[in-house]
Amino acid sequence: MLLFKKLLNKLIKEKISISTAESCTGGLLAYSFTKNMDSSKVFKGGYIAYSNELKIKELNVKKNSINKYGAVSHEIAEEMLRGLYLKNKTQICISTTGIAGPRGATKNKPVGLIYIGIRMNKKNIILKKNFKGTRNQIQKRCVNFIFKYLDQLI
Repeated sequence: MLLFKKLLNKLIKEKISISTAESCTGGLLAYSFTKNMDSSKVFKGGYIAYSNELKIKELNVKKNSINKYGAVSHEIAEEMLRGLYLKNKTQICISTTGIAGPRGATKNKPVGLIYIGIRMNKKNIILKKNFKGTRNQIQKRCVNFIFKYLDQLI
């Protein structure tokens, strides 16, 4: 059984609601849920907050935080989580912000750097990962990592 379907079945069985706030994964995480039948039983929705403006407007990310830490940071992943939870009140909230490439890297923030935020049981977990590959591979590897990680948490 595919990991996506396995996790979805767990969420449905446990009646655990979930929502997403994505930047670098561009909706791939939400799609990975919604491509499966019955996902509407637990997946409440998501935001593709690709621009800083939308992160600020839709997810209440502080402009000052973006200026201070950059959009690809632990702090922004956490603020995206907080904003997502305030809007959707789901039991699990997930945020992604990173550099999928091929451009956009800096000396301290290479292509493949992604911060993943997971809010579960009123606790925020922020993970810093470095994925290798093309833009598409980085996005897919990030989503696969999230599903594996959630499968272990639930």
